[in-house]
Amino acid sequence: MQYQPETNPNILVRSTTMLMRILTVIVTLAATLPCFAVSADESVAPQTELLNLHIRARADWQGDWNGSEMNDDHSGFKGKYLMLRLDGEILPGLTYSWRQRLNKKITDDNPFNATDWMYVRYSVDGWHFSAGKELVALGGWEYDRNPVDLFCYSVFWQNTPSFEFGATTSYDITTRDNLMFQVTQSIWHQPGLSNIYCYNLMWTGNHGPVSTMWSANLAEYSKGRFISYISLGNKLEMGPLRFELDLMNRATSHQSFLLRDCSVIGDVAYSTPGRRWRIHAKMTYDVNRTHSTADLAVLPGTELKMAGGGVEFFPIVKQRTSLRLHATCYHSWGRNTEESDIMQARTTFLSVGVSWDMNLLRLHRK
Repeated sequence: MQYQPETNPNILVRSTTMLMRILTVIVTLAATLPCFAVSADESVAPQTELLNLHIRARADWQGDWNGSEMNDDHSGFKGKYLMLRLDGEILPGLTYSWRQRLNKKITDDNPFNATDWMYVRYSVDGWHFSAGKELVALGGWEYDRNPVDLFCYSVFWQNTPSFEFGATTSYDITTRDNLMFQVTQSIWHQPGLSNIYCYNLMWTGNHGPVSTMWSANLAEYSKGRFISYISLGNKLEMGPLRFELDLMNRATSHQSFLLRDCSVIGDVAYSTPGRRWRIHAKMTYDVNRTHSTADLAVLPGTELKMAGGGVEFFPIVKQRTSLRLHATCYHSWGRNTEESDIMQARTTFLSVGVSWDMNLLRLHRK
């Protein structure tokens, strides 16, 4: 369940202490690395970041009503996200990225549970190779977005893990198109069932106002048994307007392929002149009319619709991502057979909160 971060203070203290020790080592190494950039005129060599450190956080007051009754467990002030991110270049073409959630539990059997991603990437002649823990290339704009920027979610997003260890190879077909192949540990692995995998093929394109994120995927949910995903993420940007439409179909080899198990997510946003305000609306539809147990995200018998929207305010225009205030409201109806999800039949979800992005440290190489 991605929308409920862990907030155990003892775990947070231990996690923060460990991260600060690691950060101290990284900063020391970055500050002492030699200069690797080569130029005919060193005085005008472009700067390359050895290290870029961000912390991003979000806190909300949220209300959850099932019909007319408030769900106290899901209501009240909530610390939603606290993320540390490090990016930089080790050598020309060789980069790294690491994002850690400081308010998520680190367990003995999964010491990387609070690590969203942690990988190195090498790029040469249009080819890109990466390995480590990465975002699984399942496709779709909702799945790809930073959770800090999501206020309510499809059933599929809520119940699907996003990050796994693996390796990725991609190639820039053109300056606007990239084809990626990825193998990761299965998003459905569990203790005692770790030697299973996901195979992901994704095409991303950026052609003027139209952007695409399409993927074909096979996810092993038990040894030798797969569920397939066809995900078509489409985006249209027209000045201050942004439209997104994600279409996902899921199937196994023994069920009718089209539209019996699928998700549709539509999102529209409008930014006012000056970009201080953004108004957005969203609708999702998740359905599983099969009797197969292969889909572990949208369970059989589910047919849930959700609609709503909200407003975001950016008081610091020159640094738009540094501070944001938001107020949103969503309502769902239908049936969700995953009873632990917030959004159920006749659920109204209200959220008012603040998020901020702090760029704490930036080290350059000349």
